[in-house]
Amino acid sequence: MLLAELAEVSARVAATSARSRKTALLAGLFRDAAPEDAPVVIPYLAGRLPQGRIGVGWSVLREPVPPARDPTLTVRDVDAALTGLARVSGAGAQGERRRLVRALLAAATAEEQRFLIGLLTGEVRQGALDALAVEGLAEATGAPAADVRRAVMLAGALQDVARALLAEGPAALAAFRLTVGRPVGPMLAHSAASVAEAVDKLGACAVEEKLDGIRVQVHRDGPEVHIHTRTLEEVTDRLPEVTAAARALPAARFILDGEVIALDAEGRPVPFQRVAGRFGSRVDVAAAQAALPLSPVFFDVLSVDGRDLLELPTAQRHTELARLVPEPQRVRRLVVEDASDAGARAAAEEFWARTLRRGHEGVVVKALDAPYSAGRRGAAWLKVKPVHTLDLVVLAAEWGHGRRTGKLSNLHLGARGPDGGFVMLGKTFKGLTDVTLDWQTERFRQLAVADDDHVVTVRPELVVEIAYDGLQTSSRYPAGVTLRFARVVRYREDKTAAEADTVESVLAAHPGRERTDGG
Repeated sequence: MLLAELAEVSARVAATSARSRKTALLAGLFRDAAPEDAPVVIPYLAGRLPQGRIGVGWSVLREPVPPARDPTLTVRDVDAALTGLARVSGAGAQGERRRLVRALLAAATAEEQRFLIGLLTGEVRQGALDALAVEGLAEATGAPAADVRRAVMLAGALQDVARALLAEGPAALAAFRLTVGRPVGPMLAHSAASVAEAVDKLGACAVEEKLDGIRVQVHRDGPEVHIHTRTLEEVTDRLPEVTAAARALPAARFILDGEVIALDAEGRPVPFQRVAGRFGSRVDVAAAQAALPLSPVFFDVLSVDGRDLLELPTAQRHTELARLVPEPQRVRRLVVEDASDAGARAAAEEFWARTLRRGHEGVVVKALDAPYSAGRRGAAWLKVKPVHTLDLVVLAAEWGHGRRTGKLSNLHLGARGPDGGFVMLGKTFKGLTDVTLDWQTERFRQLAVADDDHVVTVRPELVVEIAYDGLQTSSRYPAGVTLRFARVVRYREDKTAAEADTVESVLAAHPGRERTDGG
């Protein structure tokens, strides 16, 4: 398939808001695609690169390249070129990446260049999400959409299903079954503002601790154990303690869903960043394990002794889980049988409060009658986390690129320090609407004291309300911590910089977070 065809469909999908029209456009694209094109076409439609990050920034793309007159590039040509780019490393890597990128752009027409640059900078925003691609694929091949969705759920990747469907037709879907040893996408949760809201929406439900760890899916087939992350990466060799725990369970074949966490001497959870650091250790796993042992905590079971449990309701799956996994290795939970019972609702609120006091990040409320929707963010699971907000001062902003070229975007955020100055706690570009981007760009220009073409330093006068999920340790910042998942709520023009939060108050609000050498 020519890249030009993909770029054209991408633009046409972006130009329409009608879901039916988007689906029809994607169906037409899939009819023209070869089975081997699917692993490239699908991630490109969603704005993803199969290679992940390839080390190409806006500085490499800034200088224009004369476009080709006629389209000749295929999607597989582009994929091969980007695979080559991803492998570039060592001395002279930046220059070699620049040469390869310019060669690729020189082979592309003007429209193809626009698509490629958007893809490389993460600015492809045509709305062709995987759900739409599933519907388009079903329409193109004559397969029932529900069957395609289930196959994708069990395969863990839309690309694999698309390749099989385009090659063999609807009959290919029968090959996609829940299989011990082959990971499936985990069920995910939507958010609710409070426990009361979640219970109101779901009715009879279980309220479970939400652990701030690493999501894992554990497969056992006899002596063989395989452990996969949320993204389906296999990490068995990094988690010997989880392998041992799986082998100690009474069933010989199963698939479990859970989290890996670490606890301190008082039984409180260790900060996520330390868990992630231990989890990422690949060199001396034994030494890492001795320094910080990890523990699996399971909350669901997908299969046991050859039985597929995905369609069973939550309550029945938990019964199976309790038969298989001892209580210390199961997540704490509270069952609310009657959502209208004031006492049960009060108990759910108290469970939430106790969970936070134990140091966990919140709860997940799960409908008791819901099946396990692998790979989907189902409405039957609702996560509730406390919303932390801070009033911080903007210290600087970075010039944007791609869709935000010419706008000041990424904010440098500071809290008041003990010496009267400001201490940087992190950056964010999230939560900014187009209107806010325009406003802050003009305002920062008025407050600018320096501009190096990348960062504009401003007088510390503007206060912005920031929502965030917590703190993590970081030696990059002077207080030794940085904000996790920070996003802009609103600018507080009613406040002066002298009324912003202090570093001391920020640290005091998170006493369980450890600090590094910076503070």
